[in-house]
Amino acid sequence: MARLRWVSALSDERLAKANGIELAYQEVGDPDGEPLILIMGLAVQMLGWEEGFCTMLAERGFRVVRFDNRDIGHSTILKEAGMPSRYDMFSGRRASAAYTLSDMAADTFGLMDFLGMDSAHVVGVSMGGMIGQTMAIERPERVRSLVSMMSTTGNRRVGQPSIRAWGVLLSKYPRSREDYIARVRRTLKVLGSPDYPMDEERSVELATSMYDRGHNTAGIIRQIHAISASGDRTAQLRKVEVPTTVLHGSRDPLARPAAGRATAKAIPGARLRIFDGMGHDLPEELWPEFVEEIAANAERGGASIAAPARTV
Repeated sequence: MARLRWVSALSDERLAKANGIELAYQEVGDPDGEPLILIMGLAVQMLGWEEGFCTMLAERGFRVVRFDNRDIGHSTILKEAGMPSRYDMFSGRRASAAYTLSDMAADTFGLMDFLGMDSAHVVGVSMGGMIGQTMAIERPERVRSLVSMMSTTGNRRVGQPSIRAWGVLLSKYPRSREDYIARVRRTLKVLGSPDYPMDEERSVELATSMYDRGHNTAGIIRQIHAISASGDRTAQLRKVEVPTTVLHGSRDPLARPAAGRATAKAIPGARLRIFDGMGHDLPEELWPEFVEEIAANAERGGASIAAPARTV
């Protein structure tokens, strides 16, 4: 079993200078283990990669890094960038975007530089999957393997959100702590997994932790604009040679299953797995299976991965 050095208290959080900004990050696992970067999705801080999940990956021999994307949590908040109009945000007007997914990919490479990683295995969820895809497109020599989870190719005609999911995206952003927690709980009920509902205590704990670390509505809106302004990656993904696995939920209302199928179809040799009853979240019950898929894909990328620990 890999030596763990995870400390859950925020005092263990560090700041990395990356691509002209600062990214807040934490890591767990053997410092000499297989480097693994976890990239979170829209509006969610690195806490979305829960400690137990990160520890399971560390136990397989990975050096696991989770971090806050730009404009969220304790990473640099680009206040001077202002907010895009709703038209610009949903039309994908590139000229008015404060940044794109390419900039966020460059952030991640900058974090890898800071940590002394020439290359790494990359796992991204939702927007994080889009960032991971962009990394594999733009700097494939730095991506050992890619797992794209509940994400899309950027093709707006495939896997669009359901009406209820659109309602979540377009609803008014909360300001108070109480309203923020209520919104997160409501969002999880709409976007979460029907067969694996998150318990109330855990959802409240996650929402409270994120609000207390720092809630920034403008940053979330700029992230949405970065997604829309980055366009369709399908043609570029057809040239990707990085070992890739695509994981998706059969009941995902935000990036519907067609989005996952399109991603796997676009990337040559990609493995696709769709989990029955899973929505747009990371159910704890499925963590062992996610870990197995990540480990197997890393082995396709040349990694030597430890066998799972036996349970008695």
